Amino acid sequence: MIVIDASALTKYLLHEEGWEKIGHYLYENRPLYSVDHLLKEAGNALWRHCCVTQIIGCKISLELYQALQCLISAGVILLKPELDYLNEAFKIAIEGRITVYDALYVALARELGELLTCDEKQAKTAEKYSVKIYWV
Repeated sequence: MIVIDASALTKYLLHEEGWEKIGHYLYENRPLYSVDHLLKEAGNALWRHCCVTQIIGCKISLELYQALQCLISAGVILLKPELDYLNEAFKIAIEGRITVYDALYVALARELGELLTCDEKQAKTAEKYSVKIYWV
């Protein structure tokens, strides 16, 4: 089972380079899994693109966040509670020298076996735990 992180999901939502590959995973390998932190992290990325860099407008940002929520409500992505993985994630973060946010996805991927990400450092850390990586 594949865990998707916020870097991959944000790339898909914003149609950044490689987004089509992520779309393939979303619709051909469903359901994908993630920690519920995904909603906050992807939401923050959309906010940043709207309010900080002003790459997208407020209306588009709101529409993309609704699209994210639709992926969840339709069961394309199933969320697991981050609290269930936080202790393990903290250990992974310390050992791998990655953020706790990124380590949450690695902790879940250790359980489920696979990780879809655009974050190279996170991918290298996950590989050390025998996680199969799909790097876009």
